[in-house]
Parts: sequence; C-alpha cells; structure tokens
Amino acid sequence: MFRPKLFTTLKHYNRAQFLADLQAGIIVGILAIPLAIAFAIASGVSPEKGLFTAFIAGFIISCLGGSRVQIGGPTGAFIVIVYGIVQKYGFDGLVVATFLAGIILIIMGLAKLGTVIQFIPYPVVVGFTSGIALIIFSTQIKDFLGLNITEVPGDFIGKWGSYFQNLHSVNWYALLMAVGTILILVYWKKISTKLPGAFIAIILMTVATLVFEIPVETIGAKYQIPTSLPTPVFPSFNWDIIKNLFSPALTIAILAGVESLLSAVVADGMIGGSH
Repeated sequence: MFRPKLFTTLKHYNRAQFLADLQAGIIVGILAIPLAIAFAIASGVSPEKGLFTAFIAGFIISCLGGSRVQIGGPTGAFIVIVYGIVQKYGFDGLVVATFLAGIILIIMGLAKLGTVIQFIPYPVVVGFTSGIALIIFSTQIKDFLGLNITEVPGDFIGKWGSYFQNLHSVNWYALLMAVGTILILVYWKKISTKLPGAFIAIILMTVATLVFEIPVETIGAKYQIPTSLPTPVFPSFNWDIIKNLFSPALTIAILAGVESLLSAVVADGMIGGSH
C-alpha cells in the first residue's frame, strides 16, 4: 500500500537534514513565487491565483508526495491547456477541469497505469514539450516587446500576424528589461550559485524600475493583488460542461502524470530509488 514519503522519512530525520531541507525550501520558494505569477498571467488568470495555487498545491504535494527529493511547484507545460480552458469556459471551468484531472489521476494510480510511461516514445515527449514551449514563447512576445495591442488573436498564425502589424509600437524600455532579465538568468550561475538567478533578476529589475522611473507596466499597475486569502467558492457547473471538459481534463491528467514520473525517475537516479 502506498505511503507518503513524508511519514517514512521522518522516522530517521535529523538536524542536519532539516537544515539542508530548510535551505533548499527557501531557494525553491524564492523561485516558485515569480514563476507562479508569470505562469498565472500567461495562462489567462490573475497573478494571485498563481500564488495561492503554488502555496496550497505545494503544501499538499509535500505532504502526500511519493518521492523524498521531488518538490512540487508551478510548471509551464500546462500554460497552453489552461489558457484554452480559461478562454472558453472561464475560471470555473478551469476548477472543474482540475477536479476531473485529479479524479482521473487517482484512478490511474490505483490501476497502476504509471508503468505505461515506459512505452511512450521519447521523441514524442520531446516534440510535445517543444511544441508547448513554442506556443508559450509566442504568447509572451506582446509583453516582451511592450507592443500596444488591445486584444491578441488566439491562434498561432494570427498572433504573429498581429505582432508584425504592431512592430511600430515597440516599447524599447520593456524590450531592454526583458533582454536584461534573460541575460541575468543565463549568466548569473557563473557568478554565484548560492542565490538563484531568477531572484536576482527580479530584485535588480524592480529596483531599477523604481529608482530610474522606467516607463514599463508593473504587475501592480495591471492587476490588483489581494492582501488576504480568498473565500472558497464552489464552481458552478452542469453535466454539459463536465462532458466538454473531460477531454482537456484527461490531457491535464496524462501530462501531469508523465511529467511527474519523468521527474521522479531523474530524482530516483540521484538517490538510488525507484518508481
């Protein structure tokens, strides 16, 4: 019978392990917060939803996870799927799809379908993730260049057509800050490995924006971040919505299962475990 690693690991837990885990947790937390905000915005929802999801889901995964060295957090692989659900069914539809995906994952786990992953051709996984990366890249061009576009078309070709038509509205300050952020992310590890490059990039660029009053949009100017936890509200749905969302939910479940198991295999290789 499956037992969460948290309960089996605590039997022989010591102070040295706690200090190492504390340091790792702080670093991962620093990375997860900006990622959660960025992924939420890219998925078509407000940034606080990304924050709350990262906090709550991260806590649940840590308590019930099956690997002692695997950390749950926001991932970019779901942006394309989530964005499509939000645009068509709204946030309530996303909540329903997430619940359905969770149920499907539980059924897959009880049926021990995780072993099926060994039959998936690796080029298919690479092609799938590369396609997702390309779509995510295309959705970020507007803000990367600071283009003045009221509404970006949903389809891939339409997006790029709109970008080329509005190249005259490039915000060079936004472009320079975006490029600077990328350079910090890529090269910071050559300077120091104690602090993650994402954290340094956010601090430096935020300070530069405030000190030099750089004319770029901020999250606070574009979105309103609440100062308290939201009140839980059950989503409105009907059987027609459930039927329509079953296919996206199945996609979420399969992608989540494959990505988690692939990550677990890598983590197991570091500690001599098995999944």
